[in-house]
Amino acid sequence: MFNVLVVDDDFYVAKINAHYVSEVPGFRVAGIVHSAAPAFAAVERGGIDLILLDQFLPNESGLSLTRRLRQLGHDVDIIMVTADRRPASVHEALRSGALYYLAKPFTSDGLRCKLEAYAQLRGTIDDGKEMDQARIDRTFGALRTHEAGHAMPKGYSERTAELVSRIVADHGADQVSAQEVSELAQISRSTAQRYLKFLAANGKLQLTLRYGDSGRPQHLYSGL
Repeated sequence: MFNVLVVDDDFYVAKINAHYVSEVPGFRVAGIVHSAAPAFAAVERGGIDLILLDQFLPNESGLSLTRRLRQLGHDVDIIMVTADRRPASVHEALRSGALYYLAKPFTSDGLRCKLEAYAQLRGTIDDGKEMDQARIDRTFGALRTHEAGHAMPKGYSERTAELVSRIVADHGADQVSAQEVSELAQISRSTAQRYLKFLAANGKLQLTLRYGDSGRPQHLYSGL
């Protein structure tokens, strides 16, 4: 069981991310905090395997916290989960030792595939076996699986994926919902939602979460 610390200054987003984590077998939410100081304290107490870390935090940025944890030798893994898409920030995250950089907004499926890849990575490293170059290559590439360019997973059709992508692209900068795609593609809403989530998780569409009074975000999609 991997213990995950969720760090985000937005209380509602932190709650959603924690819910996403709790749905992935083998992962447990060890805590939710909203700034760098309690995150650092939680790591100091021990028992944290992975931090889902936002960049924009009060008083200290996520990248600054990452550097501080590395300088002090804390054995904890970090995946940045942030709306900061600046190239300099992505580069700094890599230099500071973050395992991956997941840009907001993302779907539960997008986070799930990264957590599953993380579990695979840790399983490879923790088994104690000496690594040949093939295993090293797989380890370094573990969190980059399920991305654009890979073969379609079981249960998905290239033809349907292309149709959904084309419908979204035809709307230009306008955002569309799963219901609209369902009607235009003449497929069920659940199928449209599944393909839209898959394409967004693989970087082929842009997902925007619109929060309404119900508390549940509406998922809207647009081309890149």
